[in-house]
Amino acid sequence: MRRLAEKELSAPHRHVVTAQSVAAATDLMGRETFDVIVTDIRLPDGDGLDLLRLFREKLPDAEVIMITGYGTVESALQAMKLGAYDYITKPFNMERLEVIIDRAYERVCLKRHNRRLLQGHPHTDAPRLVGRSQAMRHIIQLIAKVAPHDTSVLITGESGTGKDVVARNIHALSSRSQGPFVVKNCASLQKDLLRSELFGFVKGAFTGATETRKGLVSLAEGGTLFLDEIGDMPLELQGTMLRLLETKKFRRVGEQQERGVDVRFLFATHRDLEAEVQAGRFHEALYHRLNVFRIHVPPLRERREDIPLLVEHFLGMLGPRDRPYRLAEETLIHLTAYDWPGNVRELRNVLERCLSLSENHVILPQNLPQELTGNLHLPSAMSGTCLPLHEVERLHIQKALDLFSGNRSETAKALGISRKTLYRKIKAYGLEQ
Repeated sequence: MRRLAEKELSAPHRHVVTAQSVAAATDLMGRETFDVIVTDIRLPDGDGLDLLRLFREKLPDAEVIMITGYGTVESALQAMKLGAYDYITKPFNMERLEVIIDRAYERVCLKRHNRRLLQGHPHTDAPRLVGRSQAMRHIIQLIAKVAPHDTSVLITGESGTGKDVVARNIHALSSRSQGPFVVKNCASLQKDLLRSELFGFVKGAFTGATETRKGLVSLAEGGTLFLDEIGDMPLELQGTMLRLLETKKFRRVGEQQERGVDVRFLFATHRDLEAEVQAGRFHEALYHRLNVFRIHVPPLRERREDIPLLVEHFLGMLGPRDRPYRLAEETLIHLTAYDWPGNVRELRNVLERCLSLSENHVILPQNLPQELTGNLHLPSAMSGTCLPLHEVERLHIQKALDLFSGNRSETAKALGISRKTLYRKIKAYGLEQ
């Protein structure tokens, strides 16, 4: 079994090393670093649980997957309590093990990314950028390039895609990370209050101004000011914003003297600003000033391969750490098939709802809202939990092929398996098109 696993799991992107005993594994651990470890619970010269404890101590970043026979399932559950990522029972499907390994590796990458962020900027609380799609990798690269500079950034995308997460990561990776991060949604402000909110006012500037008050620009001094939904800023104030960006000077309401400011500006909008300019609702010069460096966050329906990782991330965030929630296989089919008009925000809200409806910490299709399950026509057996795993897998692969219009490279990437494995499964399940 060990030799077969080494042969089947070896790939250009995955280096596989094997050990036949606890002693051999301990020796390897002293010489190499591993991302994912797969171990049997019963070993010739020791106990896999003892080895798990050693792995958790010496390789805290690594994720451990336990292999168990039917007679030692209780030991596998104990392993989960000790920090194992998952377990798989014998006899097992090698392709299934490969999927678990790839998901475990994604978690390792997330942990390392988060630690690097925190170590470099210990006082920031930027949320994670979760995703393995080409689009997300491109966004992360853009953030890394622009963060060290004071360039203004325009972040575009539909509502709920995570534009604020991009903005917080830019701030966290910048030299201003120790400074304030001030956020304001322009759509939530009344037109006559926006100027005083942004720039502040002096005592007596207008009725009710009983004291001098700083505006958002002053509060962000030395840090970052993130203006969300900049496309909703009143047209008459857009010229003032343009001047602020060009001169880095402003004047409080009721004050004659201009003040300089040391602030980095980030902007976000769900609107098509080019169309807004054409319609006369957005200042053309301001648009060109904002559009110096743009990061576009695509909708979730265009990066479905990120959904499983986002689900795992939110379940880990929302649920208890000692007993994480899990998805039934058929539940993930519904989640990946849905178009998510509310994007990542909607996905999180749906999962939060599911936690309160699920039993035994397993999220079933019946825990999902009707709009997620009503348009996906699956066999009636899918409503239960007794459908054979191979049938669930066949349906899931067929749905993935449909989602990507038969593109096998994209399908394999979304499923977290190699193209070779996908071709093998397509042939085995008779899914050739």
